[in-house]
Amino acid sequence: MDPEPRSAVDPGTLPPGGSTLVAAVVRRTEPEGLAGPLPRVAIGGPEVVFARIAPTIREGEARLRALVGSDVDVVEAVGRYLVDAGGKRLRPMLTVLGAGVVGFCGDLSGLMCVGELIHLGSLLHDDVVDGAELRRNRPAAHIVYGNAATILTGDFCLARAVLLAAEAGGHRAVTELARAVTAMAEGEVLQLQRAGNLHTTLEHYLEMVDKKSAALIAWSAAAGAYAAGDDAAADALARFGRGVGVAFQITDDVLDYAEGTGKLAGADLRERKLTLPLVHAMLRIPGLRARLEARAPTPAELPALVAEIRASGALEAALNEARARVKAALASLNALPPGPDRDSLAILGSYLVDRAT
Repeated sequence: MDPEPRSAVDPGTLPPGGSTLVAAVVRRTEPEGLAGPLPRVAIGGPEVVFARIAPTIREGEARLRALVGSDVDVVEAVGRYLVDAGGKRLRPMLTVLGAGVVGFCGDLSGLMCVGELIHLGSLLHDDVVDGAELRRNRPAAHIVYGNAATILTGDFCLARAVLLAAEAGGHRAVTELARAVTAMAEGEVLQLQRAGNLHTTLEHYLEMVDKKSAALIAWSAAAGAYAAGDDAAADALARFGRGVGVAFQITDDVLDYAEGTGKLAGADLRERKLTLPLVHAMLRIPGLRARLEARAPTPAELPALVAEIRASGALEAALNEARARVKAALASLNALPPGPDRDSLAILGSYLVDRAT
């Protein structure tokens, strides 16, 4: 048996920074399907998806680097600092596949960058608001360039994205993008308001996730259909994107308890940020809510507390919720014409949870 599985993606062909989702699949030693109630993804499934869209993703990566360019040196430096750090590039992937489903034939390099530019801008803003120290395994941009330059570069990314959506996608695309960004802002404020409130309900958590994360992922999946004027397909793709977007955020919250993600393990826990894993942990660990309400864990206490939560089964319970969201999202794809792009959306949607197992 080969010591490592063959991959359809050559890591050497990935762009600078590039997609950590692609890189994760390339590095996996035993690619597996999604465990749990969903059908298992065929071995090599994610690799096949990434190989199919790799040339388009490379074009988009080059366009993204150009789009964060500016005559103002510090704006370009901050933008490229984050772009060059890599990232999952989930939103461009969804845009490429969603456009393929509806047979969109225009230039995708701009449209696929819209969601990523909004995401980059929001990350720059979020890290200042949260006082984050790390982003993608390097010091956060505001640590290097200061708060003011980082916030204003985030504004630059948002403005570029809106202009690009209007030019590449048309009226409905930019209108729906405005709605998504509005929801993101509301989600961020809800997160701030509820920070440290360990009695926040599951419904409130899911509302925040839907606004903060899923709204933009839904737009990214539907962008090509908006541009093509296919309203029915756009609605189906948006439903799919919203479902996998919630699952994606839940999985990211689970990965807060993992090592090697580019962020400090337990960062959300240290801030007493209510996430789905913590909701389940407080149901399973007697006295945990009271301990956290009394005070935040110290850096020295954090590793043991993270291990305690891992052992409680809370992470698997949260992943089961993510799997249920993906399962519902996959049903939305039935309204779309069958073909390799629809199949690839299903594989990618499942992999978003599979990456945490």
